[in-house]
Amino acid sequence: MGMVQEPTNIFCMILFAAIVVDLLIGDPRWIPHPVVLMGKLITWLEKSWNRGNARVWKGICFCATVVLLVFFLTLSLVFVAYQLHPIVGVFIQIYLISTTIAIKGLSSAAKEVLVPLVNGNVTEARVKLSMIVGRDTEGLPENEIVRGTVETVAENTVDGITAPLFWAIIGGAPLAMVYRAINTLDSMVGHKNERFMQFGWASARLDDLVNLIPARLTALSMWLAASFIKGSKKSNGWKTTWRDAKKHPSPNSGWPEAMVAGLLGIQLGGVNYYQGRKSVRAQMGAPLRKMVSSDIEKTIQYMHGGWIVFFLIGVSLLLLVN
Repeated sequence: MGMVQEPTNIFCMILFAAIVVDLLIGDPRWIPHPVVLMGKLITWLEKSWNRGNARVWKGICFCATVVLLVFFLTLSLVFVAYQLHPIVGVFIQIYLISTTIAIKGLSSAAKEVLVPLVNGNVTEARVKLSMIVGRDTEGLPENEIVRGTVETVAENTVDGITAPLFWAIIGGAPLAMVYRAINTLDSMVGHKNERFMQFGWASARLDDLVNLIPARLTALSMWLAASFIKGSKKSNGWKTTWRDAKKHPSPNSGWPEAMVAGLLGIQLGGVNYYQGRKSVRAQMGAPLRKMVSSDIEKTIQYMHGGWIVFFLIGVSLLLLVN
């Protein structure tokens, strides 16, 4: 419970407070963000380690070094804070856990695409979409802008919200920060190109591992939350997820994406372009209708419903076992 022996009910309140902090302030630029520091550490180590032979082994050592450094630094900070005063420790944990989740950020990013789309400004919507996806957005029609946004929100519900919450529930700020370090490693070196294919192998596989349970629980949580969201196709959601989740190149991303596709009754996946290069992604869901801008709003509802149910289940289990 948070790597310190505070009562379970206090720890649950720490988790809840961290969520509230994220919902209220998100990631203000004037506060130094731990992920920025992680990024600098990863960049510095990668330059000196990613060279010569035995790059897979070097990548394993590199990944382990970053993860262990983040773990022990966070654990030390939390320990020292609690030694100063329990209230200081509580506030440090609240702040650190809040930096690992991005409910406000993900919701805001999706709405920044939705607003110009609703107002008929497709050009601005493409620009806003380009800020949250890696694919080329120039010339995309409205339905493809919607697809890109829906896929991004669904996928990032896991690594931006539920997975860090999952690890925070198990081990407080230290494990939440370890999760964020692994996720940052994957985003920086887990690429399948000549530079990172071998060196980033361990980081990419570890990211797959730590998201394995959260991704599946997130799909289940979205499905449960859909009972309270008008117009959801619940039976279609589970059927689509079971059938199509495995089609995604990621062992985890397909679960929330397929669930959202099924609940909405739309088809995700298809053809994307990355720097002019065509990429064909397996399709999930059935095209029962054409995608429209309101699907973005509905996906945001599934995101919120999903993390709320996920959190309630996690906290309930925590209270039951302690």
